[in-house]
Amino acid sequence: MKIFSVVLAVFLAAIPRWEPQATGVTARLRGVSAASERVVWSSGANGTILRTADGGATWQRLTIPGTERLDFRDIDAFPGDERTAYALSIGQGPASRIYKTTDAGEHWTLQFTNDDPKAFYDAMAFWNDDRGLAISDSVEGRFVILMTRDGGAHWTRVPAETLPAALSNEGAFAGSGTNIAVFGRDLAWIGTGASTRSRVLRTSDGGRTWAIADTPIVTSASAGIFSVAFRDPQHGIVVGGDYRKEGDAANVAAVTSDGGATWTLSPGLTGFRSVVAHLPGGDRSWIAVGPQGADSTGDDGRTWTKLEGGGYHAFSFAPKSRVGWGVGESGRIGRLVW
Repeated sequence: MKIFSVVLAVFLAAIPRWEPQATGVTARLRGVSAASERVVWSSGANGTILRTADGGATWQRLTIPGTERLDFRDIDAFPGDERTAYALSIGQGPASRIYKTTDAGEHWTLQFTNDDPKAFYDAMAFWNDDRGLAISDSVEGRFVILMTRDGGAHWTRVPAETLPAALSNEGAFAGSGTNIAVFGRDLAWIGTGASTRSRVLRTSDGGRTWAIADTPIVTSASAGIFSVAFRDPQHGIVVGGDYRKEGDAANVAAVTSDGGATWTLSPGLTGFRSVVAHLPGGDRSWIAVGPQGADSTGDDGRTWTKLEGGGYHAFSFAPKSRVGWGVGESGRIGRLVW
């Protein structure tokens, strides 16, 4: 009996579980980034920026002057740096902006304001705190990707001739700030949708040149890839679906084992999912989260198991940790322990 109890305890400890946290805000949260198990940033509607320095026991609301009407759909922090973060707001024209703090949110610098009325920025990602990318929906048949190499002091557009042509209306959904993934020093992938096919852009040279691949993810004006993540240079997963049909689980995930050159369906998710993340140190273990729930896999997406608990829009693991945070409607934040 004692051996059975020990085995049961180990089994239960390996099951991911959500722990609700109190934030004191009611805004919809769409961005989250954990710099460590102690320091986590979150962002959302009505200019909302949150930060915890105690693992989520308490959350502090931060203020960026003049942003009360902005919707911050993405926020990015960095392992080992608990004071630096970038925040991206979405919208047509000047509503799309990028801000940066280097003092834990006490002060923020406006680094980029979109001056193209047809552009709509969705997400960003960084190899380190100096080098990063930001993606807009396509404009007039061209992808719009920005790059920085100096910590965001300057953002320059990737030349159109180095990019494949975009499909009609092709874009990147601003659902969780995770439709861009970076790995190592120069690898990056961007998931798209809202057109006739859902595709993945990829670069192996830090954004200087790009290729593109089709995926089997469902696509329509409201459907496509919402999130992309890689556990190494070859193995990745994309998730998404139709945000207007959150219960539809058909063709909402795909996997690659060749660096994104080809993608195959990954069945078994239980609905639309807006973010996928690899468990640090978890070999082939991942989590896929959406507004209506979450699923986990321990075999690189061959099979999925539904998790108990509510849903969230965005999710982030702490670096080198089995602890993560999901953020969602009405200021909801859940701490996941795996």
